[in-house]
Amino acid sequence: MKNPRIHKLSLAFMSMFYILAGTSHFIITDFYLTVMPPYIPYHKLMVYASGLVEILLGFGLMSSKTRRLSAWGIIALLIAVFPANIHAYVNDIDVFGLPRWVILLRLPFQGVLIYWAYIYTRINLHGKTS
Repeated sequence: MKNPRIHKLSLAFMSMFYILAGTSHFIITDFYLTVMPPYIPYHKLMVYASGLVEILLGFGLMSSKTRRLSAWGIIALLIAVFPANIHAYVNDIDVFGLPRWVILLRLPFQGVLIYWAYIYTRINLHGKTS
């Protein structure tokens, strides 16, 4: 991403994506509860905590002082919630009425999201790698 304008737009979109995703944990809590693997304790607390973390990380992307740390946090969060995505697919849990093949495609899409966050661990707003 060498174009600083595209970089800024991508960063703004990513920031809003995680803020909205985190907010959804408080609005459609029941959905997130259905995809929680049974071996994870305190389901409701975990749903709220992960939502709050997503919101904080989304806002953290907005500041150059916290962007790199927030991007690493997003990577860690995506890895941490990956078992819930696997659980939803393996157990054929209804995810917004989406077909099962879409849920399967969602699994490798986590890698795309991780790479997208990784870009912001390496590039400043001027498009140069650090």
